[in-house]
Amino acid sequence: MRDRYTRSFASPDEVIEIEGVRSEIVDLGGITLARDTHQPGWRWSTHVRPLVGTEWCESRHIGLVLKGQMHVLTKDGGEFDVSEGDVIDLPPGHDAWVGGNEVLVIVAWMGARTWLMPLHALKERVLVTLVFTDIVDSTGTAHRLGDQAWTALLASHDQRLADVVDQFRGRVAKLTGDGMLAVFDGAARAIRSALACRKAVFDLGLSIRAAVHTGEIELMGDEIHGLAVHEASRILKVAQANEVLVSATTADLVRDAELSFEERGEHELRGLNDPRHLFAVTEHT
Repeated sequence: MRDRYTRSFASPDEVIEIEGVRSEIVDLGGITLARDTHQPGWRWSTHVRPLVGTEWCESRHIGLVLKGQMHVLTKDGGEFDVSEGDVIDLPPGHDAWVGGNEVLVIVAWMGARTWLMPLHALKERVLVTLVFTDIVDSTGTAHRLGDQAWTALLASHDQRLADVVDQFRGRVAKLTGDGMLAVFDGAARAIRSALACRKAVFDLGLSIRAAVHTGEIELMGDEIHGLAVHEASRILKVAQANEVLVSATTADLVRDAELSFEERGEHELRGLNDPRHLFAVTEHT
């Protein structure tokens, strides 16, 4: 009987998450409530506006601030703070961000379904082949060259890898500081791109390693997420200098693509439940 009249955010009907925000949603008696937790540093215009494309948040927010502080800026020039214990009714046409170093927790009527669900709908799962690279001993090289020379060298490295990825019809999803993550819609082209990247930076005096893995990712705008990204990054961790390591999934897809592999056995990869069988690319034509 109690469950008919009470609900708990510990067992929500739905959870919606984007970077910096978690919304736990419950439905009770025809009313939707959400406990929205915003992390320090979160700001609507930084984390949400690039995804929805509107200048201001166009949703109305009614709720109670349970913890933390929020600063609000309205498009008509209003500016104010809200904090623990405040009941809020924010009209459409505003920007807002977390104040201070404490999480902001709000219980909101309708909650994130009104303003995060459009983002949730933007997510798309697609099958891709991922290429991760990084520079071998980048820290030692940076110390040896000094900041100015290292910055110039890194810029040349980034440009050459971007050119290679473009040549093989891929897309650079992210630069990682001393490497990149690139996305391809063909496994063989992804592997050949990794080999070409290795050659492209050879005359710069750089040695790189690479990992190639095929799996489904989740797209949200230009960002990519998902277990496949995590798995590819873990494969990169076990690659040796000048080595292109390929997952068994990817190797199986390119058996007729005139690529040769050497066994590298099974590896326990941190954060993954089962060992992964890996191969090193030895030749391509």
